[in-house]
Amino acid sequence: MSGERTALILTERPDWHTPRLVRAIEARGLPCRCVSPRRCGIAAGHTATGLLIPGFEDELPAGVFVRAVGQGSFEQVTLRLGVLHALRDLGVPVYNDARAIERCVDKSMTSFLLTRAGLPTPPALAAQDAEPARRVLERTPDQVLKPLFGAQGRGLLRLDGPEALPDADSVAGVYYLQPFIPPRTEGAWHDRRVFVAGGRAVAAMTRHGKSWVTNVHQGAACEAASADDEPADLAVRAARAVGAGYAGVDLIQDRAGRWLVLEVNSMPAWQGLQRVSAVDIADALAADFVERVNTHDQPRK
Repeated sequence: MSGERTALILTERPDWHTPRLVRAIEARGLPCRCVSPRRCGIAAGHTATGLLIPGFEDELPAGVFVRAVGQGSFEQVTLRLGVLHALRDLGVPVYNDARAIERCVDKSMTSFLLTRAGLPTPPALAAQDAEPARRVLERTPDQVLKPLFGAQGRGLLRLDGPEALPDADSVAGVYYLQPFIPPRTEGAWHDRRVFVAGGRAVAAMTRHGKSWVTNVHQGAACEAASADDEPADLAVRAARAVGAGYAGVDLIQDRAGRWLVLEVNSMPAWQGLQRVSAVDIADALAADFVERVNTHDQPRK
């Protein structure tokens, strides 16, 4: 490398988001290099940095923007997160860092941290044995069973009692339950997604679902919403609670009108949100990321 300060964008493929992000970051004077997390590793004693990152063997990136960690075996994902931990330990700004990603990917830890921060969120149970899950279903039969590491609304099951509980193998050995939150108006399925960057809500949308699963990938329609109201404030606090510099926060309103935080996504997509938002979301992300890089002490080689 020539010594020019260069940012690293970790992305699995050149998707809709990545070129927009690259343009926005480079427009602020910071060149970018995109690398798949599958090509990264540890190279202690083999490279000047101790890391295996194509294009960064001799010097560290100025900053790292994590668009994706990617699917893989437990060992592969652990290694990729290890690289992110190492980068942070070497003084490189990582956006979002491994700690935030781990806290958000594990929905039970997100629930724990939201509750600990005093944020309104549904009670949650994560157990490796079926018996605690059965007891919860006996007390409150209408529960949603979620994959602990799930995304995009896949794998959700609504259970109406303990007899509906699946076997442990079908849930990867972990039962993660939250009570079903019925809509304020019967059949009007909707929730809120708030996009947070740099400690502020930059855009928001209401997602109108065809069923109680209101994810865009499950066919929900998007409508612009305020980024300056109670759910937006809760979203900012939720991102702070998990330590995320940027996040997509999902909220829902219960029948009493109270907003509840459901999830915090540390590597959110924003294509659906961008269609209904006047704010350039990639530009907002780039502004916060480049500011963090520029104000950070430069890491040693």
